Amino acid sequence: MITTPDRIVVTSGHYQGLGLLCAALVAGGARVAAVEDPGHNAFRDVVRRAGFTVLALPVDGHGARTRELTHREAAVFLTPSHQYPAGVPLSPGRRRALCAWARSTGGLIVEDDYDGEYRYDRRPVGALQGVAPDRVVYCGTVSKTLGPALRLGWMALPPHLVEPVTRARRHADLYTETLGQLVLADLITTHAYDRHVRAARLRYRRRRELLLGRIAAVPGLVAHGVPAGLHTLVTLPPGGPAEDDLLARCARRGLALRGLSELHHDPEGRARGLLVGFAAPSERAYPAALDALSAVLAAEGASGGSGP
Repeated sequence: MITTPDRIVVTSGHYQGLGLLCAALVAGGARVAAVEDPGHNAFRDVVRRAGFTVLALPVDGHGARTRELTHREAAVFLTPSHQYPAGVPLSPGRRRALCAWARSTGGLIVEDDYDGEYRYDRRPVGALQGVAPDRVVYCGTVSKTLGPALRLGWMALPPHLVEPVTRARRHADLYTETLGQLVLADLITTHAYDRHVRAARLRYRRRRELLLGRIAAVPGLVAHGVPAGLHTLVTLPPGGPAEDDLLARCARRGLALRGLSELHHDPEGRARGLLVGFAAPSERAYPAALDALSAVLAAEGASGGSGP
């Protein structure tokens, strides 16, 4: 990432930062934005509520299909390091095409570095912001590394957006809490933050491998994404089980999963699936959670969706 302290705005998490940025862009005349499909529905709603006309940008095995961007979009909102929920990084060719689109049209790239710290098979993918710092807003948080309850995030802005975003920040919330920022600064300068992330990366890699082993044992289920992040997308076979039924059966066993349908702009005719997170349970609870999930999946796989 290429920036300076005067171009960084600290926020109470990514949700607030996204709202502030969208408000500033709409106030400046922006009207159309592209958002990944599928993508995080809560963040898509933030963009829409700010006043944007939201266009779906399809995602495939190489990330967002950036060639479908046109001159209409003032901004595109992406998770290029580890796409949510598909779990794929944006391919090198599409990264280049995306930066070329931004430079030729004046469009803005909003980069959510989602799960950027957790790549298990290689070094993390570099940020787009370092390639085009004048056309990219880089958004980061400590939600996945230290905990979402800290409500601590930041945006590295192009120079022309610093004043409008800081103005929106003052109108929304004059001060961000300071203690968490001071603690994070100390963790970074003492290298304790790096040590913590390395240890967490090892722990989550092992958890992911255990989860994938359970999924592979059930015919018809397909796990997606590169070895990264804190969740795995599992798509269901066309013949069933039904996504809603499977989520309900998981809930009855105390498992909190998300369905893929709610993340599509229009779920009609789209693939059904589950987002299975593996970071939240404690070390003691994780084996039991895996056993419960395996019981549900095995019953559904054996019965075609009519299990208990």
